[in-house]
Amino acid sequence: MTAPENGVLHVRCAPALPEEGYREVLELLREFSPTVQALPPRAALVHVRGARRYFGADARRIAELVRLRAVARLGTDVRIGVAATWAVAATASARVPAPGGVLAVPEDGVDGFLGPLPVEELHGIGPRQAEALRGYGLHTVGAVASVSAGTVERILGRRDGRLAAERARGIDPRPVTPKDLPASAAVRSGFTRPELDGPHARAVLLGLVVRLGAVLRGRRQAARALSLTLRFAGGGHWEKARRLPEASAHDEDLRAAAYRLLDAAGLQRARLTGMVLRAEELTDSARVSRQLSLDPVREARLTVEAAVDRANARFGPGTVRPAATFRRVA
Repeated sequence: MTAPENGVLHVRCAPALPEEGYREVLELLREFSPTVQALPPRAALVHVRGARRYFGADARRIAELVRLRAVARLGTDVRIGVAATWAVAATASARVPAPGGVLAVPEDGVDGFLGPLPVEELHGIGPRQAEALRGYGLHTVGAVASVSAGTVERILGRRDGRLAAERARGIDPRPVTPKDLPASAAVRSGFTRPELDGPHARAVLLGLVVRLGAVLRGRRQAARALSLTLRFAGGGHWEKARRLPEASAHDEDLRAAAYRLLDAAGLQRARLTGMVLRAEELTDSARVSRQLSLDPVREARLTVEAAVDRANARFGPGTVRPAATFRRVA
């Protein structure tokens, strides 16, 4: 049986890379191959066997080009493992030291690469599984590969044991399947200086809600989930997502979810430098069934919302907006 040729790239981005940066990396990868599989939150697979003739380079050289363009064009470095299968490529990328680099495993060097590794470094092996294997004296990937698959199955269970036994031998039949991140829309706001005023931060968030709702309604889309990212002085950040009871693009629904997210952050004297509000899992608003509300207040708000959209479309974004989004100057 002929061994599969190298052609799978496993790309890892920095954990701190924001989602918009991650999406830019995915777009860059599509310049090299149409077969790009997003692996949230910050990784991706690329099948480049068909691209080697076009670029006149092998898979390792293509990986180096990917890294070079990521640094030069996007200002971010990536760690890339190159191999014939998903699991080996992912194991290789995890061994590339930060901030970035390329590690290619030759087709005839898989056993030599995997064998000496601690068992917990094999892609797909969790801490508890590694502990169980070490309890039976299987401390390295090579040791796992040296025993029968049945033995590994008795230790880890039938399914997990079979997968571990195969991957320890470099076997992973999973294909790279084109997959993008769910569609999303984001609005953001930064503070000219660290913000300690909780009510002002809440007002800024309301302004983001209004902007995001207008964007969604303009696209005729609705969100099934909402995420909020808070950035703090010193470079730290906090991020949390929340699913909506039903897909919506209405300010009232988005505001309720956004305020719950802000409350969940438990801010007291945090020094905020910015926030990002993102609508996720977008869907066509025409596909969202709208139940007739028996709440006259809500119906009135939706009527006003539609009128505000028309006014802003005619006179410019933000012409009509909640009074709370205007900050009084002392």
